[in-house]
Order: sequence, then C-alpha cells, then structure tokens
Amino acid sequence: MTDSNAVAEFRRELRDWLAENCPPGVRDGAEPTVETTPWGSSKIPLDSDSRLWLERMAQRGFTVPTWPVKYGGAGLDRDLYPVLIEELKRINARTPLTGRGVNYIGPTILELGTDEQKAKWLPGIARGEGGWAMGYSEPGAGSDLASLSCRAELNGDHYVINGRKVWTSDAMDCDYIFILARTDPDAPKHKGISLILVDMHQPGVQVSPIRLLSGASPFNETVFENAIAPAADVIGGINNGWTAGKRLLQFERSTHAGINTSGSQGGRTQDSELPRQLAPYLSNQPALRRALTAHEMAFAAQRLTQKRVIEETAANAPGFASSAVKLSNALITQAGDELRIATLGTNGIGWSGDFQPEELTATRTWLKQKSLTIAGGTMEVQKNIIAKRVLGLPD
Repeated sequence: MTDSNAVAEFRRELRDWLAENCPPGVRDGAEPTVETTPWGSSKIPLDSDSRLWLERMAQRGFTVPTWPVKYGGAGLDRDLYPVLIEELKRINARTPLTGRGVNYIGPTILELGTDEQKAKWLPGIARGEGGWAMGYSEPGAGSDLASLSCRAELNGDHYVINGRKVWTSDAMDCDYIFILARTDPDAPKHKGISLILVDMHQPGVQVSPIRLLSGASPFNETVFENAIAPAADVIGGINNGWTAGKRLLQFERSTHAGINTSGSQGGRTQDSELPRQLAPYLSNQPALRRALTAHEMAFAAQRLTQKRVIEETAANAPGFASSAVKLSNALITQAGDELRIATLGTNGIGWSGDFQPEELTATRTWLKQKSLTIAGGTMEVQKNIIAKRVLGLPD
C-alpha cells in the first residue's frame, strides 16, 4: 500500500510531466489527423503528435504502467495506477497505447512466459512495435474452442502450421498473431493444444476480410499454409495451450470490460455522450426522456462497478468477475444504441442519401455494436462463466 503522501507527490510530478510532454494534438479535445488510438500496427500511420506521444509515454513506461521497468513498464503499484488514469482523463489525453499486444498477449507472456520470451517480446510490445491479432476461433470451433483443428507440427526447431481461423479482428493491419493450434492430435481435445506466436509477414499467412452487416470489415479469415513459427515461441509450455489460452481470455475480457490494469486503460473520457447527442430530439418525447434517464443511471452504475473491480483487482491478475463487467458493459452499450435509434426515428435508419453525418454514423454504430455480445466471448459463454465461477451455481 502506497501512503497518501507518496500518492500526492506522484500526482504532482505526473501533472508537471504531462504539462510538459503531452502534445497539444492529443489532448483537450483535439482531433487526430490520421489515427485516433495507436495500437502498435506498423501498417497504420500516426500523425506527428500521436507518434511523439507514444514515444514519450513508452520512454516513461506509461504504455504498460504496471509492467516491470526492465520490460518497458513503469512498475506502478495498484494505488498509483488509478492516479495515472485520472490525470490522463483530466486533460482528455488520448490513450498512448492499447490493443491485443499490451492488453492480451503481453500480460500472458509476463505471467506464463520464460525469461527468454519476456526479454524477446515484452519491450517491443511496450514500445508499440507491431500490432497483434488473435487466432482462436475456427469455422468448426467457436464456443466449443477445444474442437479446433489448426495443426502445428514440429520440424526441427520450428513448427509448421496449417489451418484456418475466423473472426481474427484487425488481422489485415497486424504484424503478429497468437494462435491456439493442435500440437498433439492423438491427445484428448482439451490436451495437445499449444499457444504459439506467429509472424504474419510471411507467405504462409493469408488474410481475407469478412464483410459485416454494418458494411465495415474489422473481422477476417486467416489461413495458414505451411506457415513457420519458432518452437521457442510457444507460451506456457508445449501442449498446455488450453490453460494458457484461457488465462489470456481473462485478460481479453477484462479489457472489454475496461478493468485490465495490465496494459493501457487511459485515454479520453468515457462519460456518456447520449444526453448531449439526443437533446435536440427529446423536447416532445417524455417516454424517451424517461428511458434516457434510466439508461444514464445504468451507465453510471456500470462505471462505478468498473471502478470498484479495478480497485479490488491486483495488477496483472484479472479474475472471473471480468466476465460480469464485460457482459454488462456490452448490454448497456447496445441499449444505448437502441435508444439513440428510437429517438432519431426514421432519421436513425438511413444508410446513404439525404441524412446528416451523425445520423448515418448512428445507423452503422447500432449495427456494428451488435457484435459486442459475440466478440471477446459470446453472451451465452459469459453467462455460463458468471453462473459457475462468480455465483458458484452447480453445473
């Protein structure tokens, strides 16, 4: 426990540092000219202020605040981490680094990797040197992930990988991918699986976008045809991928819930925008005003729950409560989208033509965020985890 004087001193030093080092283009409502949130992809350009901000935060260890200093972090304890987040939000500073590198695979390597793996991968992740994709689901293995058929066969000091993955978010912009692959086809389905790191810059990895209802294509199908990965890049031990992969999922779900203290959870304020956005439409709609009030109460309760879980969670150790916060966050977000569309009426169902830009955005956002109860673990899977692991109900 850090004493109150140390916390106050850290806050003072941090405010001075932010005032001197946070560029104007990434704070106080400034709009980026290229990319909003740097997440490490070498394929996505950053505007000059975003690049400078990322470099300065990485030098200070604030891209991965709770990681050890030797791996690129700042070594902040649980009492100082919230102070960093509060001060970033105070000046409305853009998130310095986020994504599957710092929030998913990085914490997993930190917890389960060997010393050699930590030294090889973590400093680069902390500096944002490469974006990461997640290769779990397959055409025949979604919620029943242990039925996966992607194979990795050992050949000398490397694995040869063949198979396909689906719903690999942002794979078209990624440099690396962590996959679950079957390394012992003769073992029971929950055994013989390994978590392997793969470089996507090779001919054996092919990415194809999957068009969604909203018109966007953040999801992809990724095919491996004799792709190569060093045997030294198996995380958590050979044939122990089911255990390692489940641990990574806890980091993923806590990130979706906004409670993962292993990576960056800073950034622009997450206060609800609905009251401001819907105010012009609500003058003669008392039922919708009541619905908006109820939604804002639920939103506030959700944010308080997030804060409580962050304070209760030791750094780098998210637990099963992340499923509850992840699911409630998704449902409240979707409810807000429904409320927005209902308030806009016919203006909220436009796809093109004579509609305002914010109305077209509302339609696409409403459709896109239907995926929130699928991505990062389906609603049904989360309810199952909550029932068994949080509430302790019998099978």
